[in-house]
Amino acid sequence: MSDESDHSPDQAPGAPHPRETQALIGQQAAEEAFLDAFSRDRLHHGWLLTGPRGIGKATLAWRIARFLLATPPQDDDGLFGAPPPPTSLDIDPEHPVARRVLAGAEPGLTSVTRSVDDKTKRLRRDIVVDDVRKLGRFFSLTAVDGGRRVVIVDAADDMNTNAANALLKMLEEPPARATLLLVSHQPSRLLPTIRSRCRTLRLNPLAPDDLARALENAGVGALDPGQTQALAALAAGSVGDAQRLLSLGGLELYSELIGLLGTLPSLDRPRALKLAESAAQRGATEKADVLMRLIDIALSRLARTGAMGTPPAPEAAKGEAEIFARLADSAPKGRAWAETAAHVSARNQQGTAVNLDPAALVLDTVFKLQETAAG
Repeated sequence: MSDESDHSPDQAPGAPHPRETQALIGQQAAEEAFLDAFSRDRLHHGWLLTGPRGIGKATLAWRIARFLLATPPQDDDGLFGAPPPPTSLDIDPEHPVARRVLAGAEPGLTSVTRSVDDKTKRLRRDIVVDDVRKLGRFFSLTAVDGGRRVVIVDAADDMNTNAANALLKMLEEPPARATLLLVSHQPSRLLPTIRSRCRTLRLNPLAPDDLARALENAGVGALDPGQTQALAALAAGSVGDAQRLLSLGGLELYSELIGLLGTLPSLDRPRALKLAESAAQRGATEKADVLMRLIDIALSRLARTGAMGTPPAPEAAKGEAEIFARLADSAPKGRAWAETAAHVSARNQQGTAVNLDPAALVLDTVFKLQETAAG
């Protein structure tokens, strides 16, 4: 079952929508850069929020939107002179703007995401030109709250060519007091002209302590040290990826994968079959995707072990360091695992594209790993 059935395209599976998240952890530098531009009256009309998926880009976009719509214009000194510059993007949750944003009823804010196809009743694969053209009506409405209009495009990478060109025209001739916030996981996929007309805010992967705090704020609850350590290794600082791993049993899957690798080169076939069948169960599409991603991570860590002469730290599963040290005990073996990683990744992408049976794809991958270990 597709994850698109129970959450919107700008919402990570198992996580609250970014509009519902008040706090943003670990991205103080990006927030301060925006506040500095705002305070210096250098508020660009287009902002490109970049960085790996799941590190808080959308949350920052919604924080900026609330801030802009709730903060009076700074160009009127008033009776007592200019107000002090703001030091935070925080807006009281009881502020009228914050309440309207949470309810999806703020007239000065709209978002552009992949829409539902009227014919198929399913989410489109891309943001299409009609999704962008709807902004014309949004900008034509009577402005309120200081005349600001804010648009969030999430993710800008999803725009097809026609949609990107339509958005480019708006960036070239922006409406008065309009701010466009483009969330981008891979800015290299965007038109160079779009990138050149936006100011970039680069967000960084979260440190382990920040990742744990962000997960707790998202309602995951306190994690034990072993889980925190494993997530730090596997999620690469992405709270979105960490939430997905937790909700889909990713830590247990990785532990089972490492246990299977520990049987190489004498493959434990019943164990391999069990792992493959777990990815082929009805409704397990997301779990299969997670397993493929975990295989990529394991192979990358194996290749790094051979290249560096020591397993990556911290361990992401019990016994991982010992198993990796045995399977990749030299630089040539590290190169062999790197080549296998490239082969497996390409094979999995091809298999997914042609809807190959997930169980067969997993078994094919496992046999390739056995071949490398024996070689």
